[in-house]
This record gives sequence, C-alpha cells and structure tokens, in this order.
Amino acid sequence: MDVEATTIIERSVAIVWDFYAVHQVQNHPRWDPDMSLEQVTSGPIGVGTVIRRRTTRFGTPIEGTMEIVEFDPLRAMGAKIRDGQTEMSGRATFTVEDRNRTRLTMHVELPGADQSMAEKLAPLVQRSADTIRRLIESEPDG
Repeated sequence: MDVEATTIIERSVAIVWDFYAVHQVQNHPRWDPDMSLEQVTSGPIGVGTVIRRRTTRFGTPIEGTMEIVEFDPLRAMGAKIRDGQTEMSGRATFTVEDRNRTRLTMHVELPGADQSMAEKLAPLVQRSADTIRRLIESEPDG
C-alpha cells in the first residue's frame, strides 16, 4: 500500500529542506502531534542516522526507529521505519516550483497493508503536509 500527499509551500527549497530534513527531530512533532523523536546517533542528520520514535497515532503507544537511508540535500530524504512489528518506508521530495515556491511530496509505503489502512493513513499524511506548509509559511524568516 502506498500513500502520497503533496503541498506547495511559498518558501524556497532551502528553507523547506532545512525545516523538514535538517531539523527533522525538532520539527516532526510539530507537524505530527502523535509523534515524539529522539536522535540516537550523533552528528547532523544524514544517511545512517538512527532516530527513536514513539507514536500514539492509533491509541496504544508504539515504540520504533527510523533510519535515514537517503539524504540528497534540497532534493530528497528517505527513511526505513519500524514501529513495533510494522515496517514501512517514507520518502519526501523537494521540487523547486520557482525561487520562493517549493513542492513537497511525502510518500509512505506500507507493504502488506490493506485498503482500510490506506484510508486511515492518507488523511494523516495529508494533514502533516498541510501543517508543514502552514508552519513554514507562518515563520517570519521561513
């Protein structure tokens, strides 16, 4: 099962990338209030970074990890995610629409999930994309 959400953000790709990818640990809980993150590995986020996750999205708290498997500055960030026994992958792409406008596309792949899970997850992914747009656009310097 695949779920995708896209939004256009009225900021440069550098600002969107910094908010989403560089400051993933700090900002993810801002756009997804059901999530808390803690970076396990040291140093800046990049390929190989491991992040501990805790989600309460569907009621019961679930502990997990996220490993960054793709980190292509200003273009794409991808992660392998394990929440309890569930494995999935997430990827975000950043497309320059013009100098101060960026298309953010978030893609979640959840192998083996059925249509009912897609119907639960799709609005949550779109809510995150819309919240990211609102947060970035509301900050004075982006």
